[in-house]
Amino acid sequence: MTIGYVLKRYPRFSETFIVNEILAHEKAGAKIRIYALGPVQETHFQEAIARVRAPVHRIRHQYHDTLLYWQHLRKAHAQLPNFDTELALSEEHDAATIGQAITLALTAREHGITHLHAHFGTQAATIARLAGHFAAIPYSFTAHAKDIYHHYAEPVNLATKIQDAAFTITVSDYNLAHLRTEYHSSAPIYRIYNGLDLDQFPYQIPRDRPPHILAVGRLVEKKGFNHLIDAIARLRRDGIACECTIIGEGGKRSELAAQITALGLDDQVHLIGNRTQAEVKAYLHQAAMLVAPCIISADGDRDGLPTILVEAMALGTPCISTNIVGIPELIHDGETGLLVPPHDPDALAAAITRLLEKPAYGEHLAANARAHIEQHYDIHQNTAELREHITRGG
Repeated sequence: MTIGYVLKRYPRFSETFIVNEILAHEKAGAKIRIYALGPVQETHFQEAIARVRAPVHRIRHQYHDTLLYWQHLRKAHAQLPNFDTELALSEEHDAATIGQAITLALTAREHGITHLHAHFGTQAATIARLAGHFAAIPYSFTAHAKDIYHHYAEPVNLATKIQDAAFTITVSDYNLAHLRTEYHSSAPIYRIYNGLDLDQFPYQIPRDRPPHILAVGRLVEKKGFNHLIDAIARLRRDGIACECTIIGEGGKRSELAAQITALGLDDQVHLIGNRTQAEVKAYLHQAAMLVAPCIISADGDRDGLPTILVEAMALGTPCISTNIVGIPELIHDGETGLLVPPHDPDALAAAITRLLEKPAYGEHLAANARAHIEQHYDIHQNTAELREHITRGG
């Protein structure tokens, strides 16, 4: 089994779930090659990247010259078994996309790839689908959240990709039900949760921790951090002492900073930018709780099931989040954490107060949460399930 991972960009700071998956495959003995479609745009990366042994190949469209592009097509005609019969697919795409798909198809055959797997149902799945057709290599993809729910200017054509794929993976039962209902497809779609290598996430009882509230994620609308800031203002008004740290970067940083200042919270709420996974773990082990006040943004974007919640629950940090999308599959309200409605700072403040005032209750939630993670989010079990689908072809 030699699996080709097709990714829009690699590496990316926030996509630790993909790195975790690749590392688990490698630990199980699977051969992996990574095909990145775009250039690296970030300057900082998680330390886990260094443990990945798979070679990375940059699949860029470099045939802008008409003659070179014609030679590229002739090479595809000569070497790709299904190129001529599948060429009608080119009518759906521009020349750059077809050129990139041909490059991936030729490279994958040269490398002996037996299966292509893409992450996200957008560009990566588009190229994997075309390359798979041209090279007679089965493909699959994992659909996460934005690729399912965001309203893109250009159609994503998920229905076609799902129908053509050997199988499709998604990361929550909520997503699974949506895809099956929305596309009425008889093609195989499976739910596999994004898992963790639990040896890398040691559990610590959340005992004797300061009243420190932690939030982690990109500073974008769907994370709902503005509601957390409003909740902290309510806690301050009620005389409840606490401190809040928000880890992450994004387009909403200046807006959130202005909100913090306007509410007089500069001494209490801190935007500290990106941190490595090791640093995030250290913050989690010291925090009284992790709060993920997720919402569905105006353009339909949403978190499928935030990885930071899985990490916090594995480490033993009590969690508060919202009762939307796939989050209730992970946090069972009152059992493995607390859930509140989205866009509700008052409810969020009440939940935070509950955990601050009842640390023993937080310990109870944390113990249940770790047991839940061990049962459903072990990366080795979950990637074994993915490889089984690959082996069966669906």
